[in-house]
Amino acid sequence: MSRIASTFATLQDQHKKALIPFITAGDPNRDATVPLMHTLVKSGADIIELGVPFSDPMADGPVIQRASERALAQGISLRDVLAMVGEFRKTNATTPVVLMGYLNPIAHMGEAVFIQAAKTAGVDGVLTVDYPPEEAGEFSRALQAANIDPVFLLSPTTPELRIATIAAQASGFVYYVSLKGVTGAGNIDLTEVAQRIALIRTRCKLPVGVGFGIRDAAMAGAVAQFADAVVVGSRLVQEIEASPRDKLLDNVGALVKSLRAGMDIS
Repeated sequence: MSRIASTFATLQDQHKKALIPFITAGDPNRDATVPLMHTLVKSGADIIELGVPFSDPMADGPVIQRASERALAQGISLRDVLAMVGEFRKTNATTPVVLMGYLNPIAHMGEAVFIQAAKTAGVDGVLTVDYPPEEAGEFSRALQAANIDPVFLLSPTTPELRIATIAAQASGFVYYVSLKGVTGAGNIDLTEVAQRIALIRTRCKLPVGVGFGIRDAAMAGAVAQFADAVVVGSRLVQEIEASPRDKLLDNVGALVKSLRAGMDIS
């Protein structure tokens, strides 16, 4: 059983939902990422989604795009991201880490090389936004052979039959994009999202995480009523962007604690 599957099983036994915060590796600086990861865990994160900086994103809104730009300006590469995960693993062997990014850096490294390096570093899942399941079968099977979960996105416009196709190839969990648009955009229609999650469950037995547009404890708690996991990205990255260096960990930790509290009260 992967660390992700084990985490969801434990949370289910505890009647809790997973909190999955997102940060971009290397933002606001190279040395901040691992301390931020540990702060996320101490503050209530169950799984960490770590963004791989990329210059030409498709799904990331302006807030996360700026985070990638800050990281890339410091020369942060995919190998650097893997090194950060390896450093995190020196003192945390239990919290799953999912890399979220795009195909180009993986293809540049080489898929087989990347998978071996990710396994060595302690990566638990890989979400590659622009690698559709119709083309990613061999990559997904190779990830699973290394005990790494391939995580895929589902959207409000994903046809029902394609949900089943994606579910058959995914493991760990699936990530439902709660709105049409990029990260941090718009407001969530909770009724519509709940209906879509119910439909997804008829075609997919994996846990379902919901992200894009979740900005506060109340919204996190509302989404946790029908999702297995709540993913928060842009709001956290905004906090990182706005925080002075000496307040960074405290501010991010306080935000994650508030999200956790909102989910646990609901």
